[in-house]
Amino acid sequence: MKNVIFISSTGGHLVELLQLKPLFSKVNACLITEKTKSNADLSSQIDIPIEYLAYGTKKHLFSYIFKFAYNILKSFYYFLKYRPDAIVTTGTHTAVPMCYIAHIFKKKVIWIETFANSQSPTEAGRMVYKIADTFIVQWDSMLKFYPKAIVGGSIF
Repeated sequence: MKNVIFISSTGGHLVELLQLKPLFSKVNACLITEKTKSNADLSSQIDIPIEYLAYGTKKHLFSYIFKFAYNILKSFYYFLKYRPDAIVTTGTHTAVPMCYIAHIFKKKVIWIETFANSQSPTEAGRMVYKIADTFIVQWDSMLKFYPKAIVGGSIF
């Protein structure tokens, strides 16, 4: 059975990622997200290991730089701990380091661009597009930004 890390930031990206919950039982899955009050009861919703990264926002740039650096190191730790064959993510900045770590170690990177963007690419999506093995968009209109992407339709 394949080892898969499902990773996203908290909020809407996590809601989208949890739509893939039926896949969790088909692989050795682990979920990684940011630790916030809004997802404190996440372990009661799913029955797979859950790991947390530090929550950071670019609105507080100074502290974000340190949190992002910490999250890079923590992502590397989780990568070594779970030894994934693939990374599946709905974004955003929280997932970028894990995607690059997986790419360096020649593991599959599957990026699902957020449903919320139908007319413009995300910054994180642009960063991962060039290294993703599979890049999925939920809107046909996004193909103008990601011409090699697969239109997967709505995740909801």
